Amino acid sequence: MSISTQINFCILTILIFSFPFYGESQTSSINPERSILLDLKKHFSNPPNISHWKSSSDHCTWPEITCRDGIVTGIQLVWLLISDTIPPFICHLKNLTFLDLNHNYIPGSFPTLLYNCSNLEYLDLSFNNFSGIIPDDISRLSPHLEVFNLSSNWFVGRIPAGISGLKGLKELQLAGVVSNGSFPSEIGNLPNLEVLVLSQNSFTPQEIPPSFTQLKKLRNLSINQANLIGEIPANISNMTALEFLDLSVNNISGSIPVGLGRLPALRDVCLYTNNLSGEIPMVFGQFSKLNTFDVSTNHLTGSLPEGLCSNKVLSSLIVFNNNLTGQLPKSLEDCNTLKGVRVERNNLSGTIPEGLWTARNLNRLLMNNNQFTGQLPQKVASNLSLVDISNNRFSGEIPTGISSWSNLGVFRASNNLFTGNIPQQLTALRFLSTLLLDRNRLSGNFVSNITSWKSLDTLNCSRNQLSGNIPPELGLLPNLVQLDLSENQFSGEIPSEIGRLRLSALNLSSNHLSGKIPEELEVAAFNKSFLNNPNLCADTPSLHLRDCKSNNKSSGEVSVKLIAILGTIGVFLLLVAILYIWYSFRSHRKRKKKRLVPNWKLTAFHTISFTESNILPNLAENNVVGTGGSGIVYVVPIGKSSGENVAVKRIWNSQKLDEKLEKEFIAEVETLGTIRHTNIVKLLCCISSEESKLLVYEYMENHSLDLWLHPKRRSAGNSGSFQRQLILDWPKRIRVAIGTAKGLCYMHHNCSPPIVHRDVKSSNILLDSEFNAKIADFGLARMLNKHGQPNIVSAVAGSFGYIAPEYAHTRKVNQKTDVYSFGVILLELATGRGPTDGDDDRSLADWARYHFQEGNPIEDALDETIKEPKYLDEMRSMFRLGILCAATNPSERPTMREVVHILVHCSNKLLPDRNRISRSKSEASSLLKAFKGGDNGLMPFHEV
Repeated sequence: MSISTQINFCILTILIFSFPFYGESQTSSINPERSILLDLKKHFSNPPNISHWKSSSDHCTWPEITCRDGIVTGIQLVWLLISDTIPPFICHLKNLTFLDLNHNYIPGSFPTLLYNCSNLEYLDLSFNNFSGIIPDDISRLSPHLEVFNLSSNWFVGRIPAGISGLKGLKELQLAGVVSNGSFPSEIGNLPNLEVLVLSQNSFTPQEIPPSFTQLKKLRNLSINQANLIGEIPANISNMTALEFLDLSVNNISGSIPVGLGRLPALRDVCLYTNNLSGEIPMVFGQFSKLNTFDVSTNHLTGSLPEGLCSNKVLSSLIVFNNNLTGQLPKSLEDCNTLKGVRVERNNLSGTIPEGLWTARNLNRLLMNNNQFTGQLPQKVASNLSLVDISNNRFSGEIPTGISSWSNLGVFRASNNLFTGNIPQQLTALRFLSTLLLDRNRLSGNFVSNITSWKSLDTLNCSRNQLSGNIPPELGLLPNLVQLDLSENQFSGEIPSEIGRLRLSALNLSSNHLSGKIPEELEVAAFNKSFLNNPNLCADTPSLHLRDCKSNNKSSGEVSVKLIAILGTIGVFLLLVAILYIWYSFRSHRKRKKKRLVPNWKLTAFHTISFTESNILPNLAENNVVGTGGSGIVYVVPIGKSSGENVAVKRIWNSQKLDEKLEKEFIAEVETLGTIRHTNIVKLLCCISSEESKLLVYEYMENHSLDLWLHPKRRSAGNSGSFQRQLILDWPKRIRVAIGTAKGLCYMHHNCSPPIVHRDVKSSNILLDSEFNAKIADFGLARMLNKHGQPNIVSAVAGSFGYIAPEYAHTRKVNQKTDVYSFGVILLELATGRGPTDGDDDRSLADWARYHFQEGNPIEDALDETIKEPKYLDEMRSMFRLGILCAATNPSERPTMREVVHILVHCSNKLLPDRNRISRSKSEASSLLKAFKGGDNGLMPFHEV
């Protein structure tokens, strides 16, 4: 080898080994693809969940990476809160076939740089913050692309016809993608398409294109909540592979085509909430293994198809809110696969097939508001947890065999023709939470030995002929919050135990009760609870009962009073003497202490431009802006020229902080001192002395959310100089909801250990000059030692109306406790009502839940001061989400991470259905159940 050749070889070697590969350390020891991945990690701001991506480890072992023969073929980075754009060098991974970035915050326009990923077969960019238009040349994506999911982003305009150029597509999901646009009929030219989802889009009114019926391989067609009009195409019978059809929540009219019922693969039919009319074709269930049949909330007439369960796989039958007549189909007699039956609010009649009651998988049976007759069975399915037969014509006695209905949690049997006694066997139902037997013909004494009803929260037996005494055991039920025994024949005194209940609603009116009502019930909230009981008395005039004192005078009363007065005078003189001695001693100590200069200590958590000397002189009465249970809040100017202010919370005691306040102070400092989040109020520093402790926060110009939502609640003592006549409009309310949710999400999911606030309420949500929300007042916060596991506290703390039921009864707190409180805030934002402003003495959460379950229009519950047509969808969504977050059962509430995604991605869209929330994580299960009417005790959201 010549010298020149050797020199060239050396130079080439130097160039090769010094070339900067993508990676944390530009060395020859790092695999080039690993270097690209490490640069990707760095570009995405090093998400903590992929901290295991290190140059020293094999990238093919990382769970987010898929390799084939040591070559990277797949990347899955989901739910990581990524907020950076996709870098172009991701396509340097030439063999990349799978890319999943769903559920992040990736911004920017559609990433056309992915056109260079020429081997992609799977691309999921759903649930991000992409915006702008979907480009016309989108067909330049990989010709091998089979799965493309762009759902839940912020694009505008139409879906381009160019998408039909992706001929290899088998799955196309475009749910919640565009607003005020349209979808192209050319989608019908994708010959291999098996899944098509166009749901949750605010399309201009548009019919289902006839070309869609050319999709012979299509198994799933979902175009719900998409402003569809017209009729279902008659030649839909050509779509012989169709298994799942969801056209719900649209304005589709006309009748259901018979051909739809003849499709051989059809399993799930969702046509609810449309304008469909006519009779349901009798062929449904005869030609396919029908699993779900939901045509609720239409204008359908006639009877139900007899063969709905002919193939014995029917799981859900949902037909409520129609004008159906006739009896239930005979095929339901031995349909053991049934899990839920909802036929309420029709004109159905006849008796219930005996086999339906005992279908082994049956969980929910709602038949209320029909004309059904007959008697209740002795035995039902062991899984049955909810039965609603209210407003029918069931008769006879409640069977003693009801003790075998072992998993029953909700039993609504109002307004029927039941007679006889309430059977003692009913007390065997230990999971019973709601029992409604009002408006029947029941008689006899109320059942005894009811302490087994540990879960009972609602009991209504009004408008019957029950007699005897009210059992004292009712007052021992730990969860009972609503009690109605009105319009019966009860007599005797009201048991004192009833006063121990934490009731939100009580009605004992129109009975034969006597004596004095328990002292705890003598409150204005119960001023209509005891009417029409002539022999009852009370000491409180507002209860509209006779004064107990007027009938208690006796000959010895004067002497007793005189003794009491003399005794009081003696005690008073003794107290005066004690106070005089104490005051002299205290004055002496004060004079001594005044000679000492307080020793103030300042601990800063941020860079600050002031000292305690700027703060202390301004803690004057004219600077007070608020008071609370643990201190006074001042606004203090710290820069005369800049006009900058800070908020100072003073926790003070003339002697020494008591143990409770000391704990609150320590908790707030420890929590806030370490938090850095734009939606959590910034604790600048703390200033402490032996007698006083000060917390110095950033100042929030627009004060607290409750002062905007509930101006009538303001008082001079807590509003300071804050006086406005402005109304918090809907866009600002959306901003507040999202900001608050993000703050709680950070506390629950990004802090280690996670933080539970325990006192989330509108007065603890502060607003800056731009109406950005920040969570404040962490005096009650708790750091959870184990993620997701409850932490038992020594006493219930919080504010009435916001306290989750399980917290009030068990003192167990976890993240779901805060979710409940946040749900109340959402309901406040949507309705304008306060947390305790529900009708009939209910809390807002209980009232909203009842309003929804009764089928009342959501519009009637919304805040009239800001209700505009263009905001109605968003306001309805927030109302529904508020109900879901404030679910009675904690397991049915979503996580704050899920709530953030719903609010961010749906502020201009309706709430997502199961196709929009296409996730694999188990934490989403409760949310999906609620959105699609799962077993959560709530009626499904599609009802209204």
